[in-house]
Amino acid sequence: MLTAFSIKNFALVEDLHVNFGRGLSIITGETGAGKSILLDALGLLLGNRADLGSLKNKKEKCVVEGEFAIHNYNLQTLFSQFEFDYEDLTLVRREILPSGKSRAFVNDTPVSLQNLTELGERLIDIHSQHQTMQIADTTFQFQLVDALSNNQDTLAEFRSVLKNLNQAKTEHQGLLAEHQEAVKQAEYNRYLLDELLKADIKPGNQQAWEEQNRQLSNVENIQQQLSESITHLDHEEIGVLHQLAQIKNALGKINSFSIAYKNAFERIESAHIELADISNNLFSLVEKIESNPGQLQLIDEKLQTLYQLQKKHQAATEEELIAVREALQEKVLKTENLSALIKNKKREVENLTNQATLLAGLLHENRTQIIENLEQQLQEIVLQLGMPYARFQINLSSKDDFDKFGKDQIEILFSANKGIPFGSLKKIASGGELSRVMLAVKSVLAKHICLPTIIFDEIDTGISGEVAKQMASVLDKLSQSLQVIAITHLPQIAAKGQHHFKVYKETLSNTTRTQLDLLTDANRVKELAEMLGGKSLSDSAMAHAKELLAGER
Repeated sequence: MLTAFSIKNFALVEDLHVNFGRGLSIITGETGAGKSILLDALGLLLGNRADLGSLKNKKEKCVVEGEFAIHNYNLQTLFSQFEFDYEDLTLVRREILPSGKSRAFVNDTPVSLQNLTELGERLIDIHSQHQTMQIADTTFQFQLVDALSNNQDTLAEFRSVLKNLNQAKTEHQGLLAEHQEAVKQAEYNRYLLDELLKADIKPGNQQAWEEQNRQLSNVENIQQQLSESITHLDHEEIGVLHQLAQIKNALGKINSFSIAYKNAFERIESAHIELADISNNLFSLVEKIESNPGQLQLIDEKLQTLYQLQKKHQAATEEELIAVREALQEKVLKTENLSALIKNKKREVENLTNQATLLAGLLHENRTQIIENLEQQLQEIVLQLGMPYARFQINLSSKDDFDKFGKDQIEILFSANKGIPFGSLKKIASGGELSRVMLAVKSVLAKHICLPTIIFDEIDTGISGEVAKQMASVLDKLSQSLQVIAITHLPQIAAKGQHHFKVYKETLSNTTRTQLDLLTDANRVKELAEMLGGKSLSDSAMAHAKELLAGER
């Protein structure tokens, strides 16, 4: 429930504060006095877009605050979800800075505009004249029927399943498209992979093959050079080993005379041992060398294949070729596995479709059970509002595809007079009739939706006389279960309120500003008299105003 509302520096409002109570509060005022300003400011508080042009003084910030008593409305979960600080008496504030920046606060904690908007939808329902046409909107009609059907939990579960179903369908279509493309590439990928597997590429192969190729291609030259080396090392007369043996023999005769001679002898002896080992190794290498044209051809073919594959796949090394091979293996394997993936995803789509169908059927069943009762409730209320022959027909039918409301189609048809066939509300109902139908709908909704406050902006458009009195009674009855604020131009409705506020403009020091005052009993009589007969305030108008107020007490 809105307990207090204040506005600073917004449009024609300099500084305004008003307290609201339970029951039915009435706001009246001349056209242009500022009733729309109050609604715009309230809309700003509930998350509407901020406009720097709304600042009365462009050098100061605009502040709109609302105090809400919410202890009976089960909003703790929502506050926890948004990480708001919960208070039974919650303060919501919106600021527009001269820079154009907008800020929002709930209990002095900064909040996002999106979260503020969602909270606002749970605090106040503002019904303006242009919203009357909502009754003809499919979404609104489903919301009405589902509220009476207690479908909220089932609808939430259905929408969760529908979200998963749509995602699974998208993934299934993606897999089908991928499989179709993969099939086109599968044969070529398999050919490329087989080519790489046949090449038997391993790290180090290229280096080993190139070394073997160089050896086999130069057998004669290698033999010749090794033989010459052995000759220089081991020839009986000129070989290095023969000469070192002579040097070692000479130094051996004097190595006992000095440490220096002994060191020289040992070094020569070490060199002789090393060279003798080298000579033996060269003999072994010579024995192993043989001409093998067949092996040379095989190695050359392997290298040519490797070089061609490197060029083909733009790979500089064996490691890069191996990476290409592994990528091709993944593609081939994925193509082979896609059929299984598609089958599993199709099964998932079928399971989710069955779940969604089951839940959609439950939604339909729940809606069907309350339609007759809803039609009756609406007809009873519009009967009170001067429409004795009005009838409602709610058509609920099934369709093939899912949407966010299940598999139902809904249409609320209306007939205002005897003998007139049913038709679409927006086509056959007048403005006054639509206003009364919407009030009937809101009255029914109020029994099923825990909404603290509802504001009617000239719901009485297009009506007068006895119908206005009946509408006042409906508003009064509605206000027994929630806070109702009605902006009206009809004295019959204004007289019904427990609290009566007047919006007016005043000019002081060349500045025009909008004010809102709670009327005393005497001023209330005067206001009703002006609404009845104009500014002249005739005795009959005053008497009629007093009668209206007396009749409502």
